[in-house]
Amino acid sequence: MSAPEYDHLKSDIDELVPDLVALRRDLHEHPELAFEEVRTSGIVAQRLHALGLEVRTGVAKTGVVGLLRGEASKPGAKTIAIRADMDALPVHELNEVDYRSTVDGKMHACGHDGHTSIALAVADILSKRRAELTGNVKFIFQPAEETIGGAEPMVKEGAMEGVDGIIGLHLMSDYEIGHVGVRPGTVFASADKFVLTVHGKGGHAAMPDSAVDPIVIGAYIITALQTLISRETSPFSPAVITIGKMEAGTAFNIIPETAELQGTMRAYSVEHREKMLRRIREVATGVASAMGATCDVKTFNGCPPCINDVAMTEVVQQAAVASVGADKVDDDEDVRTTGSDDMAAFLNAAPGCYFIVGAKNEAKGAKYPHHHPRFNVDEDAMPIGVEVLARAALDFLK
Repeated sequence: MSAPEYDHLKSDIDELVPDLVALRRDLHEHPELAFEEVRTSGIVAQRLHALGLEVRTGVAKTGVVGLLRGEASKPGAKTIAIRADMDALPVHELNEVDYRSTVDGKMHACGHDGHTSIALAVADILSKRRAELTGNVKFIFQPAEETIGGAEPMVKEGAMEGVDGIIGLHLMSDYEIGHVGVRPGTVFASADKFVLTVHGKGGHAAMPDSAVDPIVIGAYIITALQTLISRETSPFSPAVITIGKMEAGTAFNIIPETAELQGTMRAYSVEHREKMLRRIREVATGVASAMGATCDVKTFNGCPPCINDVAMTEVVQQAAVASVGADKVDDDEDVRTTGSDDMAAFLNAAPGCYFIVGAKNEAKGAKYPHHHPRFNVDEDAMPIGVEVLARAALDFLK
C-alpha cells in the first residue's frame, strides 16, 4: 500500500482517535433502541453535512445516508457503500465506567456505538481525499439492526441505488484485539423465529387418560426437533434449533388445553434455511397428530445469512493485511458465527463483504459476550476498523 493517497493514512487516523473515542463514549452514554435513534441520527447527519456530503435523513424512519462524490470520478465511476448500525439494546448496564449508559434499561451492548463512530471517522478520512477519489462512497447508517427491522426498509427506500459494492464491520468482544477476521461465503447465520401452538384436550391432572396433554406432546416435539440437527443436518453444514420459551397451564393439577413453544432456527445457507423451516413444520404437526393433538405452526421471516462475495472479500483481505499484517488476518472457521445480522439485506442487494474486528482484551475488562450487561470493547480496535474500511474503499475505487 505505497500509493500516494495512502502515505499518511495511519497518521491521519491517529489524529482522529481522540474524537473517535469521545464520540463512541457519548453515544454509549445515550443509547437509543430500534427506530428511536433520533439523537444518534441527528449527530450522524450533522457530521456528514459538516464534511460536505450529500445527506438524506428519515430513511426507514431514523436511518441516514450520506454520499461522498469523488472529484476525480469519470462517467461510469463506481460507488462503494459503507454500512454501520446505530441502535442499542433493552439491557441495563452494569459496567462501572465514566461513560456508562445514562438511560436505565438501555445499553449499547453490541458495539453499535463503535460502528457508528468508526464509519463517521472513515467519512472524515475519505472526504479529505475527495479530490483524488475516482468514484463515490455512500455511507449508510442503519436503525433497528437488533430487531432485524432496519436494513430491508432502507434497501426498499433506495439506500442501495447506484451501489456497486458494500462493506461493513462488526466489533467482536470474543475475538482478540489486533486481529481482523474476513472470509468469503457465509459469516453470519440466518435467524428465524417460530411459534408452535399445541392444541390438546384439557382435563384433571389425576385423570390423564381422559385428556390429551399438550405439555407432554410439546416435550416430545422439542426432543424430535433436535433430531433435525443431529440426524438430518450434515456436520459440515451447521444449524441450530433452540426452544427458548414454553408456556402452558394455569395450575399444578389441571391439564391445559394448549401449550405454546417459541424458538429460533439458524442456518448457514438459503437452501438449508428453507429446508429446516419446512421440516420444523412437518415434525411438529406430525408428532402432535400421532399423539392425538394438533399443532399450529407460525414462522416469522427473520434474517437471511450474511454471505460474502469472493471478489469483495479479497479487497477487504488485502486492506486488512496492509493494516494489521498477514499474521493477524484470519479466514478460518472461527470467523463464522451463529449470530445473525441484517447486513444480509445489503449483501443481497450488491456484492459485499462483512468482516469482524477483534475487540477482546481481558486486561481492560473487554471480555463479556454481546448482549451482556457488562459488555464492552477495547477502543483500540476502532482505529483498526477505520483503517481497514478506508483502505478497502480506496482499493475498490482505484
